[in-house]
Amino acid sequence: MAPPDHALTETADLDRALSATAEAVSRLLSELLPPVAGPIGRVVEVMRYGALGGGKRLRPFLLVESAGLFDAPPEGALRAGAALEMVHCYSLIHDDLPAMDDSDLRRGRPTAHKAFDEATAILAGDGLLTEAFSVLADPRTAADPAVRIALIAGLAAAAGAAGMVGGQMIDLSPERASLDLDGITNLQRLKTGALITFACEGGAILGGAGAAERAALVDYAGDLGLAFQIVDDLLDAEGSAAELGKPTGQDEALGKATFVGQLGLEGARTKAESLVERACARLDLFGRKADLLRIAAQFVLERRS
Repeated sequence: MAPPDHALTETADLDRALSATAEAVSRLLSELLPPVAGPIGRVVEVMRYGALGGGKRLRPFLLVESAGLFDAPPEGALRAGAALEMVHCYSLIHDDLPAMDDSDLRRGRPTAHKAFDEATAILAGDGLLTEAFSVLADPRTAADPAVRIALIAGLAAAAGAAGMVGGQMIDLSPERASLDLDGITNLQRLKTGALITFACEGGAILGGAGAAERAALVDYAGDLGLAFQIVDDLLDAEGSAAELGKPTGQDEALGKATFVGQLGLEGARTKAESLVERACARLDLFGRKADLLRIAAQFVLERRS
């Protein structure tokens, strides 16, 4: 049965918004990471390879849309989104290394350490991480120094040992194989969810949101991040490398506990649907202004890559 016309319209609206943000972020990243001559040029080339290699730019989109709820200046939101994407792309470069996930393919092309070499890939990840904070510290991101400090502190917390890095450490630990559902949930709130949460909280910071508005966006993002990871687990179990642009079945091969392993395919799918429904309800106080964020949550649920 064909989807209803309003569903097609909503999908088209989201596709246009995602594409527009992705194109704007990619242009800005290219400007922020210009090619450099001489020996340093190689690491910048790999930084550009990692940052400009495609992707949906979902995290910058969430930040830009969240900031738009409060009519924050678009240029600053885009710069903050680009900084967040630098951190995300650094994490992918490092995740793919032999010492981590040992992946040869990312977004349908060779991973950075395969296309270049391991040492330069490590340095490129380091470069993207540190450059992100330079972007946030620039007055062009926010005129108010207090806002810039809050963005820097928020991204540092999301990316560090209390966030993404901590989640990755749990993922690499011997205990990873025996995690129960609560343990997997905690792991993914850190590893995957922390940057997604910062995306929405960063928009609230830029927009000078009140406590209730900021909390609503943080709660929305928390549910969305978990749903995102559950769908990742489903795609890893059911998808193909050609469709996803990266290897599949790795978690099962390594004996890692996952949402699918704990809940089964249908149980995991039902859990993701419940999280998306709850995430959308978190946005009620924003009314129709948050429609694209609601549609984005549905997109996360239905994505195939």
